[in-house]
Amino acid sequence: MPEKNVTDFMPVYLLSDKIVFPSPHLSREDGLLAVGGDLSKKRLLFAYRQGIFPWFSNNEPIMWWSPDPRLVLFPHEIRISKSLKKILKKKVFHITMDMAFDQVITACANIRLENNEET
Repeated sequence: MPEKNVTDFMPVYLLSDKIVFPSPHLSREDGLLAVGGDLSKKRLLFAYRQGIFPWFSNNEPIMWWSPDPRLVLFPHEIRISKSLKKILKKKVFHITMDMAFDQVITACANIRLENNEET
């Protein structure tokens, strides 16, 4: 019988209509944190800002995840290819951080809606 880790038995929280989440530190080892709630813009923005995201399929409950570790980029450790360096030197892109969170989330959703895609 495989050995069980204490985090295998961590609770999964059932969300209500209130827009709250348990701390992401309480997620199970696989990253599952909570089930339920809705996909309202307000809830999604609240979740994303805490490192929590939904992952589900039609006809299934909404499952909210916050795996550890998450992807973290350290700018001083990024290796840029020669071809990307050439593009960056042309100043084709304007790079910012945390400047338009709401607009980015809305634009991502709109692209999927225009293409008749789900989340």
